[in-house]
Amino acid sequence: MRHPAGRSPRVRRVVVVLPSLFTLANLFFGIWSIVLSFQGEFYRASWFIVIAGVLDLLDGTLARMSRSGTRFGAELDSLVDLVSFGVAPAILIYVLYLSHMGQFAWVFSYGFVICVALRLARYNVEAAGKHAEGFSGLPSPAAGMTLATYYPFTLTDWYRSELASLPWSQLLPFLMIALSLAMVSHVHYARLPRIGFRTLRGLLGLAINLTILGFGIWARDIFFFPLGLAYLTYGMARAAVLGFLERGEESQTPGERPIALHERRDFSSSPRRETPPGGQRRL
Repeated sequence: MRHPAGRSPRVRRVVVVLPSLFTLANLFFGIWSIVLSFQGEFYRASWFIVIAGVLDLLDGTLARMSRSGTRFGAELDSLVDLVSFGVAPAILIYVLYLSHMGQFAWVFSYGFVICVALRLARYNVEAAGKHAEGFSGLPSPAAGMTLATYYPFTLTDWYRSELASLPWSQLLPFLMIALSLAMVSHVHYARLPRIGFRTLRGLLGLAINLTILGFGIWARDIFFFPLGLAYLTYGMARAAVLGFLERGEESQTPGERPIALHERRDFSSSPRRETPPGGQRRL
């Protein structure tokens, strides 16, 4: 006897469980990154967080393609993301840099983890069962991977020759604050474009994804941290420009503001009041 959905119960069970296996693999690399941070192997710890991000992308994609997403899977994914993209990068940055900045520098790591937790909780409430075209607030994997890839970026020749003179010890706490506020904000951030072969948009999405994959493989140390900063800045700049334009429209006087379609009246059918020669209407 066949399953009503066209699959045997055993195959259906495997399809449902598979995304959760990717999620648990995400957790494995997140925990391993924390262990490596305490062991002083910061380079591997950084890239294990990126690997966790790739697995997080794959488990969501697999769940949508197989239509096997469940509430259990969504809750498990959020708990794992809190570890892999909240606790792991916060500990990495603390052990590397913040621990040398004073007794209370750990508060920056604590605030970052709090904002990851709030971001994930809000996402579960607002976007449960939906696949929107974008995110409300910076996604926690993007924030965590931006922090994590800072250390590999410092090992590149370009950083050492051009950027090492900047006061990074003061800039890093501000970067953590910016990432934290972006996560809990309502700033719109776009998703990676979908891949397709039949439309121009799908082909463009394929080209963008392949470009990111290519640079991520061949120039990963110098590529991912600037990409994270660009993504963070893109959302904030877009929100600032849209907010400025909206305030400009609201500041127009009623006489200058264009009449919207729903505000236009058919004056030919409305009763007219007489206007005497002096210009004053009769009340």
